Amino acid sequence: MSHPDASRSGEFLLGGELPIHRLGYGAMRVTGPGVWGEPEDRSEALRTLRRVPELGINFIDTADSYGPDVSELLLAEALRPYTGLRIATKGGQVRPGPTEWVPLGRPDYLLQQVKMSLRHLGVEQITLWQLHRIDPGVPRDEQFGAIKSFIDQGLIRFAGLSEVTVEEIEAAAKVFPVATVQNHYSATSRMREDVLDYCTAHGIGFIPWYPLSGGSLARADSPLRAVARRHGASPSQIALAWLLKRSPVVLSIPGTSKVAHLEENVGAADITLSDVDFATLGQAARVGRMG
Repeated sequence: MSHPDASRSGEFLLGGELPIHRLGYGAMRVTGPGVWGEPEDRSEALRTLRRVPELGINFIDTADSYGPDVSELLLAEALRPYTGLRIATKGGQVRPGPTEWVPLGRPDYLLQQVKMSLRHLGVEQITLWQLHRIDPGVPRDEQFGAIKSFIDQGLIRFAGLSEVTVEEIEAAAKVFPVATVQNHYSATSRMREDVLDYCTAHGIGFIPWYPLSGGSLARADSPLRAVARRHGASPSQIALAWLLKRSPVVLSIPGTSKVAHLEENVGAADITLSDVDFATLGQAARVGRMG
């Protein structure tokens, strides 16, 4: 079997100009339980991060709230100066404790967090900074205006949004260029098809978070396992291959803190699903969700 190489997942132009491989890495899981504190096996987490570029991954997604700060600091320890890598991060949520997430979109707080991410990552400019959530307690145009100011000041190169509707993307796009959208999406969780279709039509990168969510397709008798057997692959690899085939703007970022799991995920770049397999999995996911 050939060496896993994320470059075989294809290429996307971030912001219409910066090439990245479509199979990336999500750095949320290199933290403790509840996305809180240090990882339980710090040395393995660091080995995993250092393995990322060796497997052809050049796009890594993190957030200031992962830990908080733990993920960004580990990335800096393992990979700085990030030669050939594009690091994306997010801001706009505070963490009172494990598994707790509270949107906070005041412009002064967002500016503070951008500057903290610059410090923690050890960079002079953040390649992609994403608003982790639109704070319903702050006028959204104030949040969008702050993001535009970050671009104008050169603190960030590109900006994106997370967990948004088409209407919210269009509102933000009147203030700053929306480079990416990061929404919950997978073969079995497809409530935001309209957002993905919009991103596809407008060349906006679509980053599905929790791309390996299970549900009905994880059962032993599911079509996913049948397709996996035909390809000599794992179900998670098939789920990732499905996402890559779904749209050319999909940027999949499966996360893990284990080297072996990382290598398995990257193997999805070598799987080409037939149109029949793709349709079968898509239909099964719809039936499973409705059931």
